[in-house]
Amino acid sequence: MTDVRISQKGTAPGQPFQAVDLDLLLTPAGQLDTSDELATAVVVALMTDALAGPDDALPDSRDTDRRGWWGDVDAEEIWDGWPIGSKLWLLSRTTITGTAARKGATTVQVEDYIREALQPFLDRKIATRLDVTVVRAGVERITATIVMYRGDELLLDLRFSDLWAGVVVSAPTG
Repeated sequence: MTDVRISQKGTAPGQPFQAVDLDLLLTPAGQLDTSDELATAVVVALMTDALAGPDDALPDSRDTDRRGWWGDVDAEEIWDGWPIGSKLWLLSRTTITGTAARKGATTVQVEDYIREALQPFLDRKIATRLDVTVVRAGVERITATIVMYRGDELLLDLRFSDLWAGVVVSAPTG
């Protein structure tokens, strides 16, 4: 799987789930950097808005836009693909809640959305195991760690240090 490498440009501190600017990286020779394609695919899967289901509560009750990407239509039949994106955007107006909340802990919802977005990587045998750890790291901060394996081999270790303000990605090198 070859893809271009992307990198975050700046952050939007204090802005929950606002757009994160990503840029294509170039090699010192001026060519598109095609290293870390798995990290790129995972970041795109998590930071792209998946289509909300008809029963999903949208962040703004006055808005009927269920988002999603038009390229997902018939993706499997056309190019052996799968729907891209996560439903993390549905939490954009959510207060971080604990386990006692009626709808449950926000960290559990975040973990569920991450696992749902990355399940195709397991289904397609790109990875054989996925570890997701989501922690409330403050009043307005949730962090997530995503680790992918193929057998015993570490494929990817991504750390999203602040899902409410930006993303920091680090993947193993070598």
